Amino acid sequence: MRGDYQQLVDEISAALGAPATLEDRDFGLIAFGAHEGDDDEVMDPVRTRSILQRRSSAAVRAWFEAFGIARATAALRIPPDPAAGVFRGRICLPVRHGGIVHGYVWLLDDGHLTDLELGGRGAPPDPRIAQAMETAARIGALLADEARAGSELSDLLRELLTSGPGAPGAAEAALREALRDTLRFPPGSPLTLVAVLPWDTTDAGAAPMPNLPGLLAACALPAGTGLPATAEAPRTGQAPAGHAPDPAGKNGGTGRPHPVSPVPALAALVRLRSPGSLAPAHTVAEQLLRSPRAGAAPAGKGSGAAGRTAAPRPRAAGIGTGTTELADLPAAWQQALDAARAARAEPRLGPVTQWDTIGAYRLLTALPTVGPDPSVDALLAPAHAELARTAEAFLDCAGQAGRTAQVLGIHRQTLYYRLGRVKKLTGLDLDEGQDRLLLHMALKAARL
Repeated sequence: MRGDYQQLVDEISAALGAPATLEDRDFGLIAFGAHEGDDDEVMDPVRTRSILQRRSSAAVRAWFEAFGIARATAALRIPPDPAAGVFRGRICLPVRHGGIVHGYVWLLDDGHLTDLELGGRGAPPDPRIAQAMETAARIGALLADEARAGSELSDLLRELLTSGPGAPGAAEAALREALRDTLRFPPGSPLTLVAVLPWDTTDAGAAPMPNLPGLLAACALPAGTGLPATAEAPRTGQAPAGHAPDPAGKNGGTGRPHPVSPVPALAALVRLRSPGSLAPAHTVAEQLLRSPRAGAAPAGKGSGAAGRTAAPRPRAAGIGTGTTELADLPAAWQQALDAARAARAEPRLGPVTQWDTIGAYRLLTALPTVGPDPSVDALLAPAHAELARTAEAFLDCAGQAGRTAQVLGIHRQTLYYRLGRVKKLTGLDLDEGQDRLLLHMALKAARL
């Protein structure tokens, strides 16, 4: 499929004698023609970024869309704007099929296309433009077919990750068949799941799922979607609100309830070279985080009794462990989701992190989402944010006062004063191991 796009882009470049690029509707690069010549200015910064990073920035996208390219049905001219990094003018060929725009072909104009008639207002287009638009329509048909196949895989992946008792086997078989027939993906090949938090699910048509090397399928999941109950889960009653049971034997689990996604998320199925080599998943995760549909979630209510308002969280991506079995994907999804939650809570982990590297958060993300222990509730109030930060730093530094003071940039006596206030607020003795453990867990869990 990729080779077909490249051939068609080369046809347009040859017909118009100008270097062309093909981008999807999300401004992700699909293919580009050769840029010949020794002139350093043959490409402007926008074209260079598109090729090197395989994507244009949100600002560039907004600038081009202001010319109405998403609604255009014929070729249109985009003037240069050095202030925006667009040093050369462009001709945009909208790539449409079935009344839907699936992408754009961009032609750099070094001046020799300036007098080219694009058509409109009763004037027929130049035959070369007409030929290029016919080729763009063929590209549109290919992209539409790919979108339909991707939509089917997306639905099957969502079904597997959210199916109830007795259904995972059927969902697994359906996904395996679709991967084999659509992508010629051989059974037993290594793969994993990436979770991106948060993901905009309000308007699925606003931007397509990014098309990235190694990305087999992706589906958006609403907030509250977690690992489904399965026949393997012990029948010990329902999971607490906001949780889903963890199948026995998955994630080292013993059937305990598992937290679900607190915000809408994207599940991305990624092909690996081997189960232990997650580099392709990191590449996909980094690219997905650049999508306009990945972004900060609105502030929500905290878990304390006072209904504290949480600060907006950054976007983050988590990666589950690799597997060769589709039956393991629900567990890998939960791992990826937990890793993404940890990365949003702990900046040092993010923006992309693996489940096997989040340390204590592997346990913390598995805990029920309930309010903090009453002893630390007052400390977590916004008015005591500095005291909470001091206590967390002190515990992170294993109770070493000198090291903690250095990390916080304060005098040791200031540290002792703050720790004294923490003790008065919580009633916890930081010289006692169990009190330290309770406070440390409460402070870390509050970030989630």
